[in-house]
Amino acid sequence: MQAPLISILTPFKNTEIYLAECLESIINQTYSNWELLIIDDGSTDGSYNLVKSYADKDQRIKLYKNPGQGIIQALRHAFSESSGDYITRMDSDDIMPKQKLQLLLNDLLEAGKQHVATGQVKYFSKRGISDGYQKYENWLNLLTKTGTNYSEIYKECVIASPCWMIHRDDLLTVDAFNPNRYPEDYDLTFRFYEHQFKIIPSEHVLHYWRDYQTRTSRTHDHYAENTFLEIKLHYFLKLDYDASRPLVIWGAGWKGKTIAKMLLENNIPFEWICNNPKKIGKDIYDQPLKPFQYLEQIEQPQSIITVANPKAQKQIKTYFESQQMLPMTDYFFFC
Repeated sequence: MQAPLISILTPFKNTEIYLAECLESIINQTYSNWELLIIDDGSTDGSYNLVKSYADKDQRIKLYKNPGQGIIQALRHAFSESSGDYITRMDSDDIMPKQKLQLLLNDLLEAGKQHVATGQVKYFSKRGISDGYQKYENWLNLLTKTGTNYSEIYKECVIASPCWMIHRDDLLTVDAFNPNRYPEDYDLTFRFYEHQFKIIPSEHVLHYWRDYQTRTSRTHDHYAENTFLEIKLHYFLKLDYDASRPLVIWGAGWKGKTIAKMLLENNIPFEWICNNPKKIGKDIYDQPLKPFQYLEQIEQPQSIITVANPKAQKQIKTYFESQQMLPMTDYFFFC
């Protein structure tokens, strides 16, 4: 029986200094029945010629030019040229551990369709990893270890964009890379959540994530914080919002204000509370800010939490637990 073919989708743009290490890590996988659909998204350095030199030596590497522009168009084209029953992504500046493909495939073969295989990640950088990225790595790996990624999906993207594998049929079910919505990895994760594909727990580090100053996720407008809030609110209103219950925003910082403005634009009523005495009693966007105690007057609210302070978040969670209210049903952390 022939081993299943895995299609690896990889856009690249001006990553010449990292590409060889990335490609070598793919070539050296313990699992060999793969094809790499690698798409040049308008490189102006020597990236294309470097990849071509590898493609000329290994027929599994299939090099294309992006017929459009941007990562989403590149991924669409890569997927359209793919043949595998199993699909995964890879970033052109990162590194695969040798058993990555084998372990992801093993998990999917055992679990079957309507599952997402993923793994833990590890950042690396010549200049060291910032405290923020280290916290994100720890948080993401803890979720992945237990397969509870969806439980905190409104905080950040809970599946690393270059560290998942799924059956081709399931990727088609969620409409693959067709929605033109950035950040594309977060949007895809929400569609996995929407279709309730189960995430397979993993104790293995299956991706080495390179961090550097000019990385796309650091510099491109598509990955600015406001786009994350747009994605979060879009899917909250679609999947988890209960219009029969009062909606409450907690916090009046930048995130709280942004969410409030978006709700007003969608004509969705809400109450707004905060613990800042300088803001309580004042109006923002003609909406009055009320103290925490006002919650006692609201029956069966659904709450969006935009409070960033970790200590305050713990207090808020303790309050909800005391009220026997449930995460992802009664309250949602958007930070």
